[in-house]
Amino acid sequence: MSKKTEKILVLLADFLFINLAWIVFFHFRISSGIFDLLVMPEFLFPMLVVYFYWLLIFSFVGMYRTWFALSRFDELSTLFKASFVGIFLLYFLILFDDYTHGVSSESRFLIFFYWGFFFLFVSAGRLAIRGFQRRLLINGVGRRNALLVGFNKKANEIHDEIIKHPALGIDVVGYITIDKDNFQKSYNNISVLGNVAGIPQKIDELHIQEIIIVLMKFSEDLLIEIIGKCENKNVGLKIAPDLYNILSGQARTAQLYGFPLIDINPQLMPVWEAKVKRFLDLIFALIILLLTSPLMLITAAVIKLDSKGPVLFKQERCGQNGKIFNIYKFRSMKQDAEKLTGPVWSTKDDPRITRVGKFVRKVRIDELPQMINILKGEMSLVGPRPERPFFVEKLSLEIPYYKRRLKVRPGITGWAQVKHKYDESVEDVKEKLKYDLFYIENMSLRMDFKIMFRTVFVMLFGKGHFD
Repeated sequence: MSKKTEKILVLLADFLFINLAWIVFFHFRISSGIFDLLVMPEFLFPMLVVYFYWLLIFSFVGMYRTWFALSRFDELSTLFKASFVGIFLLYFLILFDDYTHGVSSESRFLIFFYWGFFFLFVSAGRLAIRGFQRRLLINGVGRRNALLVGFNKKANEIHDEIIKHPALGIDVVGYITIDKDNFQKSYNNISVLGNVAGIPQKIDELHIQEIIIVLMKFSEDLLIEIIGKCENKNVGLKIAPDLYNILSGQARTAQLYGFPLIDINPQLMPVWEAKVKRFLDLIFALIILLLTSPLMLITAAVIKLDSKGPVLFKQERCGQNGKIFNIYKFRSMKQDAEKLTGPVWSTKDDPRITRVGKFVRKVRIDELPQMINILKGEMSLVGPRPERPFFVEKLSLEIPYYKRRLKVRPGITGWAQVKHKYDESVEDVKEKLKYDLFYIENMSLRMDFKIMFRTVFVMLFGKGHFD
């Protein structure tokens, strides 16, 4: 089952069972004789409002993320917590409405009867969908090809568990070894296909969707190299718990039918925070565009008068998951600044910068057009700065973990920009990468606000760098 089909089925099931819960509750309320009815309550409009209310809550808590081998208990637990919060929000909204209208009604306690119907029906719908999914997986529909990195006793044990539990939906199609003595070997009729260097090729050739790393002897550099080989691929990464200490803070525990693994998580921000972050991006981008529009018009006119060339500078950058997009900035350099040199990093006192460009860079006015990139969903207010494809490929060869930056939406400002100077060498890039990885591993709304406040300080005192 494709991710799109799965999401549609879950949405349809929720639509059906959320509204069914309302219908049953409504008839229980008017026909049970337990409750006094002064007037006949409305039926259709409240049902639609309540449905979209739950749709919003479920989206915020991540209940429409694509599912893979999630336990039914975990799903019901998430549903219980989401519905618990949702019901109490509704209760206090009704309480506030009663208070503002000067009435004292006991009918608000009816909502807890509704909660019972809601949890019962929506749970049944979710379990039915997940049961259907598991049956499809067992019958060979929607299964995922996996590579086991490591050829050893523990890797063989995990392989046995995968075969024993077909509802996982995983098919091990090959082993990757770090020991050349293991070439030509096989286990359960699955062969060793090569070494770490060939992982990207095997991912493409065999349509791999899961990488499970099980190494008995390892080094930090080797593990980072393996993860780096998978960074730009759409694969899930899991490692045996013995390796967890190396990646502490970047992973979460998962269970393979009782066999513990660590799920390497490229983005630790909770789903609801990610939704709020995107919402704030849109609001701030619109506000900044409206408030600075006179300043932007003046800047455009001055740039046009100062030097030849277009007002806006457009350049290809690598976005989330390596997707290429055009970044917009006010032009601060001479036209065709890289015509003779090719792609090079800018420096603090770059001779290619125009007179006006020096000022707009110092006060960061040149970054204002990137609000358009935010509205288009290509960038965020806060995140690692987007780099050019040329440098991404070049740096990823020199720094194995570099492409991890591409797992999140790039930003106008970031932790690296408020903590470090211009990129003038590979060493500067390596130093900034540490700050970017720290941000990715600690993403939160609190962290974003902290960076935005520091950015204001940088703009006022002319420190830091946005490239």
